[in-house]
Amino acid sequence: MIVFLYGYIISSLHFLCVFLFHFILIFSNINEMELENDTQISQFLLLGISEDPRLQPVLFGLFLAMYLVTVLGNLLIILITISESHLHTPMYFFLSNLSFVDICFTSTTVPKMLVNLQSHYKFIMYKDCITQMLSFIFFSGLDIFLLTIMAYDRYVAICHPLHYTVIMNPRLCVLMVVVSWIVNVLHVSSQGFMVLQLSFCTELKIHHFFCELNQVLQLTCLDNFVTVLVMYLLPVLLAAGSLIAILWSYYEILSCIRAISSAQGKYKAFSPCASHLSVVSLFYCTGIGLYLSSVVTENSQSTARASVLYSVVTPMLNPFIYCLRNKDIKSAVKKFLR
Repeated sequence: MIVFLYGYIISSLHFLCVFLFHFILIFSNINEMELENDTQISQFLLLGISEDPRLQPVLFGLFLAMYLVTVLGNLLIILITISESHLHTPMYFFLSNLSFVDICFTSTTVPKMLVNLQSHYKFIMYKDCITQMLSFIFFSGLDIFLLTIMAYDRYVAICHPLHYTVIMNPRLCVLMVVVSWIVNVLHVSSQGFMVLQLSFCTELKIHHFFCELNQVLQLTCLDNFVTVLVMYLLPVLLAAGSLIAILWSYYEILSCIRAISSAQGKYKAFSPCASHLSVVSLFYCTGIGLYLSSVVTENSQSTARASVLYSVVTPMLNPFIYCLRNKDIKSAVKKFLR
């Protein structure tokens, strides 16, 4: 039942997300004449990670390999959680959602970069740039919400084990996923509305391999302080709120584990959390490191290289973390491959 609901909800909400992005594009088409009069732009120039032509084939092969590993690894997690009946639990339901979102998250940036590296054509249309930026914000927000939901799931499993099946019922699991999609749809729609109000200068070079929010906002030329401030604060508040919820969950988990007398019991209780804690640490550490590097250094290409860890490497490593540190996933992978 939960697998059926999973497929239905994901397909329905993915359609809703696509509809939202098309709505934003239609809205931008309605205001196309006004945008052209105000900004006189139709495309941006993505400078990428390096402008050295000798590195382009190397970068193409490297990112193609990482993208394939990301897609195949996360797809394997989804197939395993669907095919193995003993994995039809809330924990792996959320994990399969996370894997699906990671595929979409990486697919918003890497394919376009591969095309640019291969064709040596680094321009991106204004509408495509805005759509890419909103897609990146949307799926990164979903990543954060799903990691928070998974932390709550571990909290209930360890601190309230006798009531786990009652609390984490299929209806609540699906509801939490639906709410996370709705909140991020509202978030990205507000971001899309605000970005359409901005005016850009004639200098339209983006020192990045995709249309990242910070880089796009740096190209605005008029006094849009309030709009830009709100666009910065919204994702920061969502990420900070989710981080606080995750830290609270693990504080409660550690408090419960300390009450266990035997070392073996403590290890058994905490071992299911190890994979999730590793993914959370990797996601937030690379995100915070990217933010600090953009503040400290003025070299935009250095920031672009640092963002590879956050936007490409982290989704690629997630399946490996769960396969290596989770016994259920590890045994299911071996069975699936045989």
